[in-house]
Amino acid sequence: MSTQATPPVSASPSPWPAVARAVALLTVSISLLLTAFAWPSVRSSVHDVPIAVAGPAPAVERITSVLDQRLPDGFEVVEVSDTAAAERLIRDREVYGAIDLSSGTPQVITASAGSAAVAQALNSIASGLGQAQGAGTAVASRDLVSLPADDLRGAGLAAGALPLVMGGLLAALLLTRLVRGNVRRVTGALAFAVTGGLAVAAILQFWFGSLDGSYAANTGAIALTIAAIALTILGLESLLGYIGLGLGAATMMLIGNPLSGTATAPEMLPGWSGTLGQLLPPGAGGQLLRSTAFFDGHGATHPAIVLATWLVLGTVLCLAGNLRRHPTATVEGTAAQPAARATV
Repeated sequence: MSTQATPPVSASPSPWPAVARAVALLTVSISLLLTAFAWPSVRSSVHDVPIAVAGPAPAVERITSVLDQRLPDGFEVVEVSDTAAAERLIRDREVYGAIDLSSGTPQVITASAGSAAVAQALNSIASGLGQAQGAGTAVASRDLVSLPADDLRGAGLAAGALPLVMGGLLAALLLTRLVRGNVRRVTGALAFAVTGGLAVAAILQFWFGSLDGSYAANTGAIALTIAAIALTILGLESLLGYIGLGLGAATMMLIGNPLSGTATAPEMLPGWSGTLGQLLPPGAGGQLLRSTAFFDGHGATHPAIVLATWLVLGTVLCLAGNLRRHPTATVEGTAAQPAARATV
């Protein structure tokens, strides 16, 4: 006697309130994404950007008043005595540019490698400086620390910020899914940071021509950035599970990347966001790479400390997560040693 298979019962459609909740969640998500990535750019402006002004005190006061009229609160002026002092501050990454009045004729000194946006802002106000001095002629401008000839806009460095964040995020995600054991995951993250740093630095420096300086130093800056991001997310996942993974990814992608200031300058971001961005791995990594690529390592101390702090924090979180998952492993191992001796 043959039996006929019962056709599978199709699942009933989801209720309409579930559809409404999904649509509302998607609407909130896309609104947050737009706000996170567009708000810093839309509200970006020149404010409190440090520049040097070299020359006699009366001339410095006149130029400062001109700057305040053209861009109120746009620049934080550092007064220096001569051209050499202004150039030294630029090379040390203490200022973004300078206005030199020491020779009598105003001259604008920029550093497009430090920030192409700030250099453009300084060049835009150069035309008004001649009128302030009473000369009525165009003001000369020179780029002291320029971007590479193959990438005069700095597009490669600006576009490379997001892949570094994505690389650290993907490393944490894949290692969490494919590798068991926190020690092996941390080892894998560090190994990928090295190989990823070698690959990204080679592409940016030798293919795109977006970086100058030492290839080894640039590789180290990129590797430290990837490692800090990956280990932080791995540590949060180890301690909090998928909630930690989502928290780490959102922090790096939606806060750290838009507030990094890599495309412009941290001082050009609205309000406190630029300062916050420099305390997160994407912003610190971008500044560290600028220092190694264009300024012989000057200004690298603060971003290197920030990245090292996040790397250590991620490692500690991984250890804490391992102890939380296996709280009795150490105690049982210690108690087993006297028992084994007694048996012998």
